[in-house]
Amino acid sequence: MTININCDMGESFGLYVMGDDEGVMPYITEANVACGFHGSDPNHMRKTVELAKQHNVKVGAHFSLPDLPGFGRREMKIERDELANIVIYQIGALKGFLDVAGVSLSHMKPHGALYGMSARDEHIAQAICDACETFEVPIFGLSGTLHEEIYTARGLEFVSEFFADLDYDETGKLLITREHPALDPQAVGQKALRAVRDGIVVTTAGTEVAVKANTICIHSDTPNVIAIAQTVRASLDAYMKAA
Repeated sequence: MTININCDMGESFGLYVMGDDEGVMPYITEANVACGFHGSDPNHMRKTVELAKQHNVKVGAHFSLPDLPGFGRREMKIERDELANIVIYQIGALKGFLDVAGVSLSHMKPHGALYGMSARDEHIAQAICDACETFEVPIFGLSGTLHEEIYTARGLEFVSEFFADLDYDETGKLLITREHPALDPQAVGQKALRAVRDGIVVTTAGTEVAVKANTICIHSDTPNVIAIAQTVRASLDAYMKAA
């Protein structure tokens, strides 16, 4: 089994800096690059693609609801056709910069509130499929949710994602937060290792639930993300030899 480490990045906008992409990039294998609707802009998108290419890191599209002020972490009501068009627009923008750099689109992943909505709302998950099936690359999501059910039913290649720096409740639901506090790197590394090795995560209630982890996510806007990235990479080294 080969495990990947992915990171949401390229989220700076104009003069506003989000995360330490240059510091994180050496420790990951997949970069989820913001496409302009929750963070990023043309300059930062191109810079992030070029940075990923320098480090031989795969690049995926990290598309969002149209919510720059809320960083894509606020839910909204939206029709299926409109959402599909919004997703196509964002992936198309990133793909332009990938083509310029001679890099292939590796994968796709919804961001923030859209990630949570698509895990439970069928018309949201279907809209994402309407957009993503054209690009014929894998899509990341949570196992045991509509991500897995609908994405696979629509013929998309599904990759089960585990979040090392977020909590899960007693039902196994991912708790998506609007801000990411600093975390104990060793605890995050052990959490990632248990998910990969044992298929288990300890919930906020102190119970254990089963999880699937084919790719491990960390967030670049966590204050001590470099230490977290280093520790997660070291913890999973034995599972990444073929990466």
